[in-house]
Amino acid sequence: MEFAKSSLLLREVNSQVLMQLAEQDGRIVLLDADLMNASAFHQFADRYPNRIFNCGIAESNMIGVAGGLSAVGMIPVAHSFACFASRRVADQIFMSGVYAGQNIKIIGTDPGACNTANGGSHMALEDIGILRSLAGTTIVDPTDETMLRSILPQIIQAPGVSYIRLYRKTNLKIYPDGTAFTLGKAHTVRMGSDVAIIAEGPVMVPEALKAAELLEDAGISARVIDLFTIKPLDAEAVTAAARETGAVLTAENHSVYNGLGSAVAEVLAERRLAVPFGRIGFRDVTGETADVPYILKKFGMDAPAIAGLAKELVALK
Repeated sequence: MEFAKSSLLLREVNSQVLMQLAEQDGRIVLLDADLMNASAFHQFADRYPNRIFNCGIAESNMIGVAGGLSAVGMIPVAHSFACFASRRVADQIFMSGVYAGQNIKIIGTDPGACNTANGGSHMALEDIGILRSLAGTTIVDPTDETMLRSILPQIIQAPGVSYIRLYRKTNLKIYPDGTAFTLGKAHTVRMGSDVAIIAEGPVMVPEALKAAELLEDAGISARVIDLFTIKPLDAEAVTAAARETGAVLTAENHSVYNGLGSAVAEVLAERRLAVPFGRIGFRDVTGETADVPYILKKFGMDAPAIAGLAKELVALK
């Protein structure tokens, strides 16, 4: 299955949209952890040099600064690689953001399999789980340029602590220009009646779509749902998928523990939806240096693996 490609990388789109929003709202300020070239925030710095702060390789302090800026009425957007924007700063996010009732937007780039060349130490396989455990947080994994352009303004305007997973260097296009998305609401990418594949982000949504094609060749109709807002979760979309297809699996660029799969399982269990259910994701492992296709294949997360699990679930119905 071939996907269209944008002329811009997702990091460039992110910086572009933030510049547009900053032009409209003087409260928006950016913070970075000495990664402005990686984040493409240097574009913002060229236009608004007095509204961006390089906090150095000191992410914990950066989140404290963000909390202080929020306390005086600003809307701080802080960036680092996902491993540093979640694992390293969890307590600061809680104390300076959640507990203090501040309005902080955190961008964690290259989560999960995306942080290829930097190796296993830099692969955040647990960032959703960490941030999902904190009260009142919003967690989003934008799938492509079209979605990011639609939901980033909503995230900036939403109160509280928001965490955005951003695959910096992807330019795959899943959605037509102008498609509108609503923060907190799932988007059905492909209809199907035999099994629902619930996926997130620019790594797993394309794999889910490719898996749906493989399943179609096998006579199985797969619904693909892009659950890009992981918290708060669209429980109604999960419920409808379970009732209408009778089998559900999740596909996430994250550990299966306390991520998208766990969140969907909670909905199914609490609503007593007894359907065959499975999860695709990293299973109690750490990462390694490799490109995305290799990692997905090695850890059983690519399209053939998704299709294989879907067939097993359909057989259990």
